[in-house]
Amino acid sequence: MIKRNKQILSVAQESPGYYDIKLLLPVFILVIIGIIMVYSASSVLALKKFGTDYFFLKKQAMFAAAGVIALVICRHFNYRYYKALAYPILIFSIILLLAIHIPGIGYTAGGSARWLHLGGFTIQPSEFARLAMIIYLAYSINKKQEDIKNFYVGFLPHVIVLAIFTLLLSLQPDFGSLIILCALTWTMLFVGGVRILYLASSVLPLLPVAYIYMLKEPYRLRRWISFWDPWQYCSDEGYQIVHSLMAFGTGGIWGTGIGNGYQKLYYLPEPHTDFILSVIGEELGLAGVVVIIILYAFILIRGISIARKTEEPFGALLATGITITIGMQACINMGVTLGLLPTKGLTLPFLSYGGTSLLINMAAVGILMNIGKSAHKNTNSRQV
Repeated sequence: MIKRNKQILSVAQESPGYYDIKLLLPVFILVIIGIIMVYSASSVLALKKFGTDYFFLKKQAMFAAAGVIALVICRHFNYRYYKALAYPILIFSIILLLAIHIPGIGYTAGGSARWLHLGGFTIQPSEFARLAMIIYLAYSINKKQEDIKNFYVGFLPHVIVLAIFTLLLSLQPDFGSLIILCALTWTMLFVGGVRILYLASSVLPLLPVAYIYMLKEPYRLRRWISFWDPWQYCSDEGYQIVHSLMAFGTGGIWGTGIGNGYQKLYYLPEPHTDFILSVIGEELGLAGVVVIIILYAFILIRGISIARKTEEPFGALLATGITITIGMQACINMGVTLGLLPTKGLTLPFLSYGGTSLLINMAAVGILMNIGKSAHKNTNSRQV
């Protein structure tokens, strides 16, 4: 009976309509929690600014529906086709980043030019650029596998592409996305087999560049200083972190209840985007935050499992890049809201308000599922 049940499960997993429940379930739970908490965090702000407390709720729900469609499409789109699309996608992402600076198309908010107005929608090209970089690196590292330890083949070309993105992201500026992209590139090159000596030596020249970049704008230096003692700068640079910590402290173990948070009432800036976890901590308490962390852990464990079981290097690298990106973005956002990292403008995957982020992350999960299906099929073939 046990053997028969395993055979039935195996057949179901090889069927075209199969979806990886171990990956899909935590993602969907996070999206649902995100829709609820976006409404709770933004209702007062939306009512004052747009005359309806459902403004951000409706948009987030619409983005979630579009994300589900993107997930389904990518789940059924053979991931191997991305090999032929790697360079077109990369070039398209660069064009989008350049288009930000075109008057009438680019959109500036909070002193940063990070968005595009296209057809009534606002998109953030840096989110797409991240996925484009993952696909490019997976393809390029796989293609150059035999000479990956050669400096001029395995290391230099990828660093040049990263430098182009670094320049474009610095012009926005978007330091958070830049850190994610650099860490992602370094990790994928490491996994791909690039010499440690090249990777380690590449970090040293970045230190003076980062120092100059920080000194270029006084607020960046103040942000770093306030990171060490936000309470001393609670009226300016440490304001966000102080009120974020107050939100977590008020929530205690079980929270104040959904909708009963206090810090979102014009105290905590951008409560529905970068600091959505602070609202969750206040209204759902430590218990709610722990659930969120567990859900992310399930996603990361499943992503790592898919990468390890995928025999084809391109698929394994692609799965690794997607998993790393989701994990790093979640860890950095959580670290910022808890005062463990300096403030950066990064959303929390699947939870924060933001159409481009949600859409791209859902599409990435679909790609991961497609890779997982192929890996599982190959495993079953070997067993037979």
